[in-house]
Amino acid sequence: MEYLKSYFHVRSATYDDIEAIQSIVREAFLRYAELSEVAEPEALRESARDIKKDIDNMIVLIAERDNTPVGSVRVKIDEETKTAYLSRFAVKVSSQNNGIGKSLMNLVDEIMIKHGVKRISLHTDSKIASLMRFYYGRGFYVDSTDKSRGYVRAYMVKEYK
Repeated sequence: MEYLKSYFHVRSATYDDIEAIQSIVREAFLRYAELSEVAEPEALRESARDIKKDIDNMIVLIAERDNTPVGSVRVKIDEETKTAYLSRFAVKVSSQNNGIGKSLMNLVDEIMIKHGVKRISLHTDSKIASLMRFYYGRGFYVDSTDKSRGYVRAYMVKEYK
């Protein structure tokens, strides 16, 4: 019997990853749009220049499986308040439910703790049950909701001790 093992690792993104990040985000957020009431998520309008700016100013991680980029996430830390905001969390549709998202989030947790971050937050569509379960499973809770973008958007928070 033969077993196929697929390994992946997570690292900081570089400018060489911009095209891959754009592709991953586009695919994941097109799926997000299908599952939600959002006609065109803001993530679909970002340019390579936007991603470059984020690499310069944020923590941008990329997950690779077999040397192929399959996921990414961005985190902006406010050193003064020791809070952070997570955005553009995306895993290629064909690579979802394989532990890649959990690995990305585990590394985010390690980095947040290293930086002394007390609280990290994000926004997501509250009607996408799989995302809500994922974030609940990673220790997030719903702090509030709003309809400022035309759908029920959950503001989720995770606190570090």
